[in-house]
Amino acid sequence: MMALAFAAMTLALGALLAGRRRLAAAALALGFVLAIGLFLWEIWSPETGFRMPWLQVRSGAAEAA
Repeated sequence: MMALAFAAMTLALGALLAGRRRLAAAALALGFVLAIGLFLWEIWSPETGFRMPWLQVRSGAAEAA
């Protein structure tokens, strides 16, 4: 999936350099959607869902550890 996101970004750059602004914008949007999808797929866990337990942002969380 990372290769697809990279390919979409490369297509966006190539289309922009070729003067095809609408295609570049569409490819850029597709690249961002693929990157967000990849991020969500990477952080999802069957045990915790989309929680990221390695990030402790509550006040006093460092003292409890």
